[in-house]
Amino acid sequence: MKIGVIGSGSWGMTLAIHLLRNGHAVDVWFYLEKDYRQALKQRELPDYLPGIKLPESLGFTTDMETCIQNKAMILVAIPSHTVGMTLTKLSGLIAADTVIVNVAKGIENDSLRTMSQVISHVLPNHPVGKIATLYGPTHAEEVVKRVPSTIVAACPDETTAQFVQNAFMSDTLRVYTNTDILGVEYGGSLKNVVAIAAGILAGMGYGDNTLAALLTRGLFEMTRLGVVLGAKEETFAGLSGMGDLIVTCLSTHSRNRYVGYELGKGRKLKDILEEMKMIAEGINTARSVHQLIQKTGIEMPISEQIFQVLFEEKDTLKAVAELMGRAPVPERHSLS
Repeated sequence: MKIGVIGSGSWGMTLAIHLLRNGHAVDVWFYLEKDYRQALKQRELPDYLPGIKLPESLGFTTDMETCIQNKAMILVAIPSHTVGMTLTKLSGLIAADTVIVNVAKGIENDSLRTMSQVISHVLPNHPVGKIATLYGPTHAEEVVKRVPSTIVAACPDETTAQFVQNAFMSDTLRVYTNTDILGVEYGGSLKNVVAIAAGILAGMGYGDNTLAALLTRGLFEMTRLGVVLGAKEETFAGLSGMGDLIVTCLSTHSRNRYVGYELGKGRKLKDILEEMKMIAEGINTARSVHQLIQKTGIEMPISEQIFQVLFEEKDTLKAVAELMGRAPVPERHSLS
């Protein structure tokens, strides 16, 4: 199968390499000329995948139209806040039977659309049943080294989900399917906000008890919002909910956890971001979640505190104190 990958960051390049290993012909589009030249000349991208040689048979281009031409599948692997403006340029250029697979995790600010909804909005003539999302507890640094991992391909059309499943399935990457694309997308996006919180707690020196409390109540918040927005409750107990939450909150590979960790040590967000080469998607998502809280009236105390820490420079000790000092309520694990 011929596949085009829009995005040459750590995850996009990892999936390109994975698909090549699975026997597909893969072209990768580069946004930055310097990265393109480095990859072409040295077959390496040390800022994104240090120590990994890029296969000679992997195609590289800076021309997006060339990358998507005559492709059965197009992988969207760019920062979530750029998905809409980037794919707008491809309007009318993608065949109706081409499957578009999104791997960017986030909720668009202001419009509050998930990534599949963004894609449908900017490509209104493309069939919804040909737009899928691939999310799960999969850090690029491990998948590229063939560490056994699992992921979920989501699409309202089960045939398309199975098509994506077959393309990515290997002896080191087990792919499941799910028709609840909203649940998968909300799970994979909202957990990044909780991961920032996990990093903050670690940076402040708190221990396992505090982290366990955060993950448990954070998952409940994610589920509560997702169900109100049309997702299925059980999806959040799966790979893109609980699974992605665990790996992003615990792993040193996590950029969102790193941002939180540095905040927990007392650093300013601006200073942290100036040093980072890659995007921590949870920052923009925290703003979208705040907007969703205002729109729906849903109670999400953890997410709201993270928004205030990120955008209002709230002291992290005060944020923890306010969470611990909330009025007593019954524990609930299910929304039904």
